[in-house]
Amino acid sequence: MQMIRHCIDQCWDVLQTVNDPEIPALSVVDLGMIRGVELNDQQEIIVRLTPTYSGCPATDLLKAQIVEALAAEDLIPAKVIVDLSEAWTTDWMSEIGKKKLQDYGIAPPEGLAHQCGTHVHLKDGVICPQCKSRNTRLLTEFGSTACKALYKCRDCLEPFDYFKCI
Repeated sequence: MQMIRHCIDQCWDVLQTVNDPEIPALSVVDLGMIRGVELNDQQEIIVRLTPTYSGCPATDLLKAQIVEALAAEDLIPAKVIVDLSEAWTTDWMSEIGKKKLQDYGIAPPEGLAHQCGTHVHLKDGVICPQCKSRNTRLLTEFGSTACKALYKCRDCLEPFDYFKCI
């Protein structure tokens, strides 16, 4: 049992090194995309992956990168199962991931997804990832991707993306 636990812990460590292709500062673990790691009866490592949205074009790439990263550490055989039983939510992002997102220049989601309802209510005052001011204004609720809104800081004058609470 201890050997299995060690193997699973090693897998989680390796998964921390698999970065999201859209936001490479974040790992799939930071984003909360890894929903579980287990060893099945055939001694296969099974990784359950929930992409940030069901039609994510990077899903096959992520699956391959996960298997490759595990194999590089002799954690084989490994298989990635896409788990769409629950929709991904920003609630699954780690606090470390949110900090990394801010350091990368994208304002992290504020609040919990279940409090946002079906329409994300956006308002002025999101913390600027550049200067940390709340003196910001919403430019458009649609940013570089569907999950982001575009803001501008009134203090440092920099535009920035805000990762919506979804």
